[in-house]
Amino acid sequence: MRDINCGSVPVCEGKKVVGMMTDRDIVLNCVADGKDCSSIHCHDVMTSDVITCSPDTDAHECARLMSDNQIRRIPVVQNGELVGICAIGDLATVNIHINEAGDALSDISRPLQ
Repeated sequence: MRDINCGSVPVCEGKKVVGMMTDRDIVLNCVADGKDCSSIHCHDVMTSDVITCSPDTDAHECARLMSDNQIRRIPVVQNGELVGICAIGDLATVNIHINEAGDALSDISRPLQ
């Protein structure tokens, strides 16, 4: 992740998404616990309850999913296989309401109650 300047990666078995691993997951589930990160596997730190969308999901729905689930990236799945990732930054490049991507980011960044 550091080598390619990436904050998250999908974890797959074949082409099926089984988890997402973020830099935050690594910090909270490995570094903060004082574990040796070189001996930890993806499944030890990844989020396995993955929110996904399809290629047909519109930008408004993606923004809502990100906001509701406080996530910045959603794997795009078609016929059970990973075909892409929709990131919060991608929403800023499409023709959606001017504040929707910003509102989603604000919701994602708020502390959980």
